[in-house]
Amino acid sequence: MNDFIVEENRIYLEKEGKLLAEITYNKEDENTYVIDHTFVDELLRGQGIASKLVEKAVEEIKKKNGIVKATCSYAKSWLEKHEI
Repeated sequence: MNDFIVEENRIYLEKEGKLLAEITYNKEDENTYVIDHTFVDELLRGQGIASKLVEKAVEEIKKKNGIVKATCSYAKSWLEKHEI
């Protein structure tokens, strides 16, 4: 169930027009991107979707040679636990 849709500053999962999961990040400066929002619908919680979203966002930011930061509490916690 990793049919994530990747946009410029957003990665999300949608089914039949309903937003099921989303992560957003914005460029803070020339090299730094800040993950500022993570959402997972209650129907999908507990399945590791949020973790996969952060992982995918980090992957996309790294493709741009960016530095990853977070203001979103979930993403902040995830980044502290994983070496990127």
